Amino acid sequence: MNKMKKKSGGKREAVSVCIIAGNEESCIRRCLDSVRWADEIVLVDSFSKDRTREIALEYTERVYQHRWLGYIGQKALAKSLARYPWVLFVDADEEVSQELREAILETLEAGVPEEVAGFAFPRMVWYLGRWIRHGDWYPDIKLRLFRRERGDCVGSEPHERIDVRGAVRRLDAPLHHYTYDDIADQVKTLNRFSSIGARTRFDTKGTPGLLVRMIFDPPYRFIRSYIIRRGFLDGVPGLVVAVSIAFATFIKYAKIWEMHLLRSSPDNVQPQ
Repeated sequence: MNKMKKKSGGKREAVSVCIIAGNEESCIRRCLDSVRWADEIVLVDSFSKDRTREIALEYTERVYQHRWLGYIGQKALAKSLARYPWVLFVDADEEVSQELREAILETLEAGVPEEVAGFAFPRMVWYLGRWIRHGDWYPDIKLRLFRRERGDCVGSEPHERIDVRGAVRRLDAPLHHYTYDDIADQVKTLNRFSSIGARTRFDTKGTPGLLVRMIFDPPYRFIRSYIIRRGFLDGVPGLVVAVSIAFATFIKYAKIWEMHLLRSSPDNVQPQ
């Protein structure tokens, strides 16, 4: 972590932690425990049917309910409700590690130059009984801490990101991500995310080059994750990760082809 000039008085600027949630009863407490140090916690709940909202109210009064606007829209809403100069986005299935908490507080207490608008740090996934430290899942750098007035929620569903006006610096401490309960949960999520991604790509880019991508992108993604980025060092979980990435890539393009088929010739998929 880079040393920065300390502001007079040494008082750090305040941080708003923003979380979006929906039926996250199984993991939300771990997430909220990890951000107790923040100056405020803002949680936007998409009308959970479990105890997510009740658990969140144990940690903060600033719990809001709003219909689902998509990942980008929901996070933009959460950010608009934040009151403090710095915003930290944490997903409900994530946890701010002790090392990351200390790095954030130390950095803000030292004083951040005005030209710096945000900080990025690695995200480390707990999967099949171990931390994944190689392949496409690590270091998975995310920009999550930023000046509220100089950052916007952008991207394409379901992969939102923060775009900032100014310099970005790096913190080395990890954000912990408890992505999936098990392989069945992963397959369920893969199916949902591939449908969202396919719809977004189909609506914005159509189908040019689709067949070539269906053939070549999945094996490339496997080779990149498992061999080039040394996913094999994570043992069997590393193999599962690489195969799942390749499969998710293929399924997304297959769903785009299916959308094209349904739009162009709906009668072709209906038995007579």
